[in-house]
Amino acid sequence: MERVQDLLEQIGLERERVEMFNMSAAMAATFVEAATEMNERVKKLGPNPLRVPQKAGKGA
Repeated sequence: MERVQDLLEQIGLERERVEMFNMSAAMAATFVEAATEMNERVKKLGPNPLRVPQKAGKGA
């Protein structure tokens, strides 16, 4: 994970955009917490700053 986070930083993205959570299939509540945490984190970080905006009418 640390290598992936380092690569993200090298290309100009926040390392917080990726994280690994280890849990079993029986840990539904833990999964929901992890998914909620990552969703909120990505919302706060905002959209990918490296993404090239698409022109209107293309790719829709």
